[in-house]
Amino acid sequence: MDKNKFQMKQSLLYVVLFVLLSGSIHTLQAQQVTVKASIDSTHILIGDQLKMLLEIEKPKDLNVQFPQIPDTFSSKIEVVNRSKIDTFKLDDKDRVRLTQSLLITSFDSGRHQIPPFYFRMKNGQLLDSAATRELMFQVHGMKIDTTKGPVDIKTVYGAPVTLKEVMPYILAIILLAAIIFFIFYYIRWKKKNVPLFVKPEKPAEPAHIVALRELDRIKTQKLWQQEKIKQYYSEVSDTIRTYIQNRFDIPAMEQTSSETIGIFKQQKNLCDEKTRDQLQHILSLADLVKFAKYTPLTDDNNLTLMNAYFFVNQTKKEEIKAPEKTAVVSQEVSAEEIKDVK
Repeated sequence: MDKNKFQMKQSLLYVVLFVLLSGSIHTLQAQQVTVKASIDSTHILIGDQLKMLLEIEKPKDLNVQFPQIPDTFSSKIEVVNRSKIDTFKLDDKDRVRLTQSLLITSFDSGRHQIPPFYFRMKNGQLLDSAATRELMFQVHGMKIDTTKGPVDIKTVYGAPVTLKEVMPYILAIILLAAIIFFIFYYIRWKKKNVPLFVKPEKPAEPAHIVALRELDRIKTQKLWQQEKIKQYYSEVSDTIRTYIQNRFDIPAMEQTSSETIGIFKQQKNLCDEKTRDQLQHILSLADLVKFAKYTPLTDDNNLTLMNAYFFVNQTKKEEIKAPEKTAVVSQEVSAEEIKDVK
């Protein structure tokens, strides 16, 4: 009798558990949860990549845990990348869609199987899970022509040459050319026995330009007004002698006044008679002051400088180029300007 009562109680307990479980299943099913796994292709070449998408549509308030994706599904399928879980609102405001994309690949040819993915769900105290279907895809190997041996997958193509690539070669050629030029230049320099680098000589100024500048300086100093008569005549005569030496190639600095005047008398084409008389007056009077301690008159001092200007201007060598401004100013000295010396 007791055994029958125990069996009745056990049967009643089973009925209660069945009703409870049936209610929980019905509750979850009423939530209309949909899970899905898909791939964008079922055939790939070895090493290519596949995009796989995991999706679940569920009520907004239902808690769902996405499957934890490992680095490999098997020894032949590898996971390259995983995206974040994105949430999308559906037309039904109480429902949402969650998605996650995966990038997978395989380096083994053949047919491969992706196992189901399980989404865990919790509604209050009730737990359940939903699984996706299995996926299959085919990996194809590369055909190899064993008669030709190993070949590249892609043929080699010519890329255009850039300036950056050829610049080192251009610089090297320029440097080599410079070294060769320097070596040849050095050899020629050694043979000629001349300085390696010669500073170009400054062109000499015309003789009349130098002489007129010196006469201007003497005029400005006003030496004879300061009782420096001997210095005044020495500088005027030296200026004229230097001019004669540079202009006519006559060594007037080493000659006496009579010797210099004698050359001008012999070579009458050098200057006219009036100009020669002016020169003789300058040199003779200068000799008297320097060697005979002669004291000239004031008019003699003025006339000496005026004759010096006239002698230079009348015997200067004419040039094709226009004379410099300083020379023109000096050449236009008149008798009235010389009178200003007084």
